[in-house]
Amino acid sequence: MDQLATLEAAGLRHLELAWSPHPGWCHLLVSIRDRCPSLSLGAASVVDRRALDDLEQLDLPYAMSPCWDPDLQAEARSRGVLVVPGVFSPTEVIQAIQVGCRLVKLFPAATLGREYWSRLRSPLGPLPFVIAAGGLAPADLQDWLKAGHDAVALGRSVVQSSGVRPELLELLQQSQAPGR
Repeated sequence: MDQLATLEAAGLRHLELAWSPHPGWCHLLVSIRDRCPSLSLGAASVVDRRALDDLEQLDLPYAMSPCWDPDLQAEARSRGVLVVPGVFSPTEVIQAIQVGCRLVKLFPAATLGREYWSRLRSPLGPLPFVIAAGGLAPADLQDWLKAGHDAVALGRSVVQSSGVRPELLELLQQSQAPGR
């Protein structure tokens, strides 16, 4: 919890915690919300409809899925819950666009490479807002943004048992500097 408070103080605004069916998961999020009130909390790794109950109960603003699941998307929409789908292939991107997804997660981004998303623009046309996620580190952030990704999600490697990676704290502090 101290690491999350450190990240919040450094300027982190969005944090996803992997969803778990464990009964303590909701309690953990409530504890984090109480301790770090300026963090916008979301659920990561949502692949199960049971997660939608927790998302509603906690009134979380968003969740992320590692995969494209049209049934999960339909159920989430019917409940008014935003679940950002993970996409990998051009087919998944088109399917997400066809059901009205304006926001997708490119996953696993490191496997696909920085240029993958821009290569899809020519054959597919306008693409949704994209969050590159999966296997990325603080050192990757600027290159992925310059390559045309709208946002970058950094994984669990940025918080270690020894503390928060210094590179991430430095990036957060730089982003809070006046004029940025």
